[in-house]
Amino acid sequence: MTPDNKHSRLQWSDHFSVGIPEIDEQHKTLFNLIDKIHTAILERKGTAACAEVLDELVDYTRIHFGLEQSLMHMGKYPEYDAHCVLHRELVTEVESLQSKIHSGQAAISFELLHFLRTWLTKHILGEDMKYAAFFASNELSGFNAWAERSSKVVNAHQKKWWKRLKFW
Repeated sequence: MTPDNKHSRLQWSDHFSVGIPEIDEQHKTLFNLIDKIHTAILERKGTAACAEVLDELVDYTRIHFGLEQSLMHMGKYPEYDAHCVLHRELVTEVESLQSKIHSGQAAISFELLHFLRTWLTKHILGEDMKYAAFFASNELSGFNAWAERSSKVVNAHQKKWWKRLKFW
């Protein structure tokens, strides 16, 4: 998928891997949720169905950002503050769109989908790859062990535990 083609599907590839298993798994989940919105639009499932998936995407994104930020903080990533600002800006923008959709002032469209896909791919390939390179160059291999342990814990719980957490 090229982000410039707003009607093409977004698919994960190793090109997007940051080399931290839990982060990569969460990125795959974000890709899948965006693809669910794409499918709902194509199948004309309606605003309510699309909004439900968008809500899930927004909730999961908050959790994902929280994990990334905690890893960057623990690893003393020098661009931590700037990266957090990007996260807050996206959450604010998407929450505003989410509110408009729920109030009937906007609809989920290919333009919204294009925005989400473009932001995600550019963010991973640009900003996230920076912290991945920082971790790799500083041999912060302990994060991989932590990520594997956290992944086992997350997979052991089938409930969407992340929906109950609020970071913003």
